[in-house]
Amino acid sequence: MVETSRLKATGIGLSAVLMWATLGLFGAGSGNVPPFLLNALCFGTTAVLALIWLAARGRLSLLRQPLKVWAFGTLGLFGFHFFYFTAIRNAPPVEANLINYTWPLLIVVFSAFLPGERLRLHHVVGTLLGLAGAALLISGGEGFSFSDGSALGYAAAVTSSLFWSTYSVLSRRLGKVPTEAVAGFCLMTSLLSALCHVVLEPTIWPADMTEWGSVVALGLFPVGLAFFTWDIGVKRGDIQVLGAAAYSAPLLSTLLLIAFGFGTFTLSVVIACLAITLGALVAAKDMFFRRGANQREAT
Repeated sequence: MVETSRLKATGIGLSAVLMWATLGLFGAGSGNVPPFLLNALCFGTTAVLALIWLAARGRLSLLRQPLKVWAFGTLGLFGFHFFYFTAIRNAPPVEANLINYTWPLLIVVFSAFLPGERLRLHHVVGTLLGLAGAALLISGGEGFSFSDGSALGYAAAVTSSLFWSTYSVLSRRLGKVPTEAVAGFCLMTSLLSALCHVVLEPTIWPADMTEWGSVVALGLFPVGLAFFTWDIGVKRGDIQVLGAAAYSAPLLSTLLLIAFGFGTFTLSVVIACLAITLGALVAAKDMFFRRGANQREAT
């Protein structure tokens, strides 16, 4: 029963990766809305809908959490996005994205310090394969050239990676905090993003219904429901498998953009697809073998 629950939670967590794969497509459809305003709109949409859902079911009391829980959740969600946006504004976006996308690898490594978890060689190998595939996608097969004068951006990219990996791993230590509390974290992230927008950005609203629709879709799925399902996954599922599988998000995002005419299918995409898929399978080896053994025992 415990193994079945872990497998189910892992599957729920993987749905977050699938939703994050739509970030590029919906982001492209949102037009020229500046990042902190977009963040405020998306997290605001999520928070309002989640709060309505909780109120309708009489579960608003679940938001009554200790201050340290609110601080942890808000810093995790807002901190990651704040430093990510800082990174891509102060360093070449390709290199900043690569540095930021070390967070799945860090999740796998940091998870070794969690009670009941054990880091094995195939977890590391699988995650490194995923990182190699993601690097190929991000660079387009043209390599990386880390430039002078971008130290602030690179440091922010490292910080964003550390924020999200630490948030994901430490969520396991807060397993008794209900997933519904994420609604409060989203609300605070929306408010802080709105403040950053007022201070740092010009205001550019979505220009038409297509752009507004993309913003709403972002708020419903990759910048909304995904954070709730990820919370379930990292708290109760196989966190090492989730970390390795997270590298499929940039791959699926690239394939979606290609399918909708925003990119082209190249050899580097094919190789990245193979590397990321193989990496996820290698990292998930234990899960497949345990499931097979359980089925044989049942018969």
